[in-house]
Amino acid sequence: MVATVGEVRERLGSALFLRVAGPDGAKHAARIHGTPGPRWFPPDSAIVRVHGDASMFVGGIRALLLQTLHPAAMRAVSEHSGFRGDMWGRLNRTSRFLAVTTFGTAEDAQQAVDVVRSIHERVVGTMPDGTPYAASDPHLLRWVHVAEVDSFLRAHSVYGKEPLDQARRDEYVAQTAEVARRLGVVDPPMTEAELAEALAAYGPELRGTPEAREAVRFLMLKPPLPLAARAPYGVLVAAAVGLMPRWTRRPLRLPWLPVSERTVVRALGTAATGTIRWAMGARRAS
Repeated sequence: MVATVGEVRERLGSALFLRVAGPDGAKHAARIHGTPGPRWFPPDSAIVRVHGDASMFVGGIRALLLQTLHPAAMRAVSEHSGFRGDMWGRLNRTSRFLAVTTFGTAEDAQQAVDVVRSIHERVVGTMPDGTPYAASDPHLLRWVHVAEVDSFLRAHSVYGKEPLDQARRDEYVAQTAEVARRLGVVDPPMTEAELAEALAAYGPELRGTPEAREAVRFLMLKPPLPLAARAPYGVLVAAAVGLMPRWTRRPLRLPWLPVSERTVVRALGTAATGTIRWAMGARRAS
């Protein structure tokens, strides 16, 4: 029997949801969205619009690529998190944290923050030169935060269903700062202009280490996905790379194809995020 368009849409939506949210995703989604109580952010706010859009698939990949450029952040991931064996587990946990703090009750959101802070306290180590690092270091936390926020905002501006105007982009940065402060970030940026300044300030600390390039190769070329899903994933990766700053390409060994990125990649990325948005809509409606 030939599957109907609706059936194909439902299967695709279910597969995408499973990959991002994990096997317990439906249970967590029901709690996040269905539990009554006050939220940190109103339903019409900028953070809700950005974090609820399919462009987050592209933004999330860009954030991972960008974050590898800080040697201490990359060392912490390499030594304490399985970017090879547990890539999807990390994605599940990150997406769940974003969902809880954006859409969940204030009580659940604070509990999620407390859990992450507890984990950060245990992530410590030493750099090759003997310098200690800690995931709870406010300076390192700030880097992870600004890299994520910049990536999500850029992806939404290019691939979002309803891109934000300047006032709403500033609102988004300010709202993400509320969560960042609770995680231990000191002085997070409050506007898009401050976000750009914060990223630029980290420039002297950033470089493409062997660990960073290994993580990028794994992310781009060896995703733990079924063969049929690798082509769509490749489109999302190409779209994410296309949003990376030019100066990041050489240290991470990323391609630099400006004409193709503005035309072919942009068109494919728009189609891919549109398909994800369409497919995930079936799950929300069911």
